[in-house]
Amino acid sequence: MREILCWLVFAYIIAIVLRMVFSWFPVSDGIVADLDRFLRRVTEPVLGPLRRTIPPLGALDLSPIILLLFLQIVVMQIILGCSGPL
Repeated sequence: MREILCWLVFAYIIAIVLRMVFSWFPVSDGIVADLDRFLRRVTEPVLGPLRRTIPPLGALDLSPIILLLFLQIVVMQIILGCSGPL
């Protein structure tokens, strides 16, 4: 069960990273736009409240970075004890 949770957290981390990358480029339509909409729907419920709590540093949104650190250090290492590369 712990391995499944480790994989799910890892997949969520990938979703956050992809959303960050997509934010750097204009997305018009097609499969990339569909993926971008899906990633926003999946990550916004966590990033939205975090974004309202942590003020941006100029134009830099720190909420994805803080969430990534939290997921990797606290959830994967301390709580779940995920070992090695997935």
